[in-house]
Amino acid sequence: MRREAVLATVPVAVAALLAAAGPAAAGTTGTSGAGDPYFPLSGNGGYHVAHYGLTLRYDTATRHLDGKAVLTARATQRLTRFDLDLEGLKVTAVTVDRAEASFRRSGQELVVTPRHALRAGHRFRVTVAYHGTPKPVTDPDGSTDGWIATDDGAFVAGEPQGAMTWFPANGHPADKSAYDFTITVPRGHTAVANGTYLGRRTAHGRTTFRWRERRPMAAYLATATVGRFEVERYTTRDGIQVYNAVDPREARAAAPVLKKLPSVLAWESRLFGPYPFRAAGSLVDHAPRVGYALETQTRPLYDSAPDLSTLVHETAHQWFGDSVSLTAWKDIWLNEGFATYAEWLYAEQHGGAGAQKTFDSLYARPAGDELWAYPPGDPGSGARLFGAPVYARGAMTLHVLRRAVGDRDFFRILRAWTAGHRGGHGTTAQFVRLAERTSGRHLADLFRTWLYTKGRPHRA
Repeated sequence: MRREAVLATVPVAVAALLAAAGPAAAGTTGTSGAGDPYFPLSGNGGYHVAHYGLTLRYDTATRHLDGKAVLTARATQRLTRFDLDLEGLKVTAVTVDRAEASFRRSGQELVVTPRHALRAGHRFRVTVAYHGTPKPVTDPDGSTDGWIATDDGAFVAGEPQGAMTWFPANGHPADKSAYDFTITVPRGHTAVANGTYLGRRTAHGRTTFRWRERRPMAAYLATATVGRFEVERYTTRDGIQVYNAVDPREARAAAPVLKKLPSVLAWESRLFGPYPFRAAGSLVDHAPRVGYALETQTRPLYDSAPDLSTLVHETAHQWFGDSVSLTAWKDIWLNEGFATYAEWLYAEQHGGAGAQKTFDSLYARPAGDELWAYPPGDPGSGARLFGAPVYARGAMTLHVLRRAVGDRDFFRILRAWTAGHRGGHGTTAQFVRLAERTSGRHLADLFRTWLYTKGRPHRA
């Protein structure tokens, strides 16, 4: 973030996290959260969602959403009951393996009781029919995310908890899934989601768009943004299918930046390893009240025409955050620090300021500056996820690592990180171990100082 139809086996580490999410995990009810202290109710225990099939119909005039979600999942424990995250919308029916299931609402939780208990390891299908007027959630830092209505549709950005405002989800990054989207909107509007564009069909004054993302994706990275967009489609030399959708009010300012997307993808691929997805692109909306961009998987979402640094940042997230995802929100620096350092590297290699100069200008900030207010490796709460320490000091940590191990080992570390965790998850502890193993150096003190110590560290 920048603030200014496939069944899969549950990854062992994720299965362990989901199965041990809370006290109830040892019983027969899935926990109402994934165990993350920053967002205790986000995600759910007891199962892993392999695939979401989302069928949506949105009326831009009335802002009414009709939805049907089909979740194909696998129980990681015996389940007599389980939860889904869903905020505000009215549920009309729930089935589990085609049998009617009972359900109730409890805050943001949709509590489902299947007719028969689900044994551990059982693959099951949950279908939820729902409707209503989606409303965004207000995050601990005061920003909004989720389904955000605009003057011509909706800006749909789910970090960190907004997925639940428009579909029932296992809404923690620890659970990643494949997705299919079928989105119907009034004729003249475009609905843009993640992954590969599968086509559209118009009938009776409405157009239906189909999208598919086969690669694992965290729920917060899903989008179904709707508006009046100018669309550009092409394939890069590397075979990546690009789909750009731009609000006409932003088109003139966005054009010169979006033109650089293929070269940015190629440059980042050389530094970070092969691009992790089949599709790419940009979704440029006119949403002046939103105040941020988001790295929605394969197709970053911008609230206005981005500058080049923002494009570089959000594109870098496709490796750091999207392909390699978090297991806990406290490790958010693995997303934002890395994407910010990608900006520094791009500037350094394209005629701008060197990374050392950028580092020096930040380090010169006084001890009482916001930059030193809390450690980026564990910000302390959801309200601090997107503050300066996470972004800038996170990037500074990477620069200190680069100076300590040298360029050769530093870029070997980055490529090994994206390759070793491709399509999965990573933790700070795993990154530290990788850096030490690759460089042959003891680096625990470096990371302890720069990631976990409050205040301005002594200059190395």
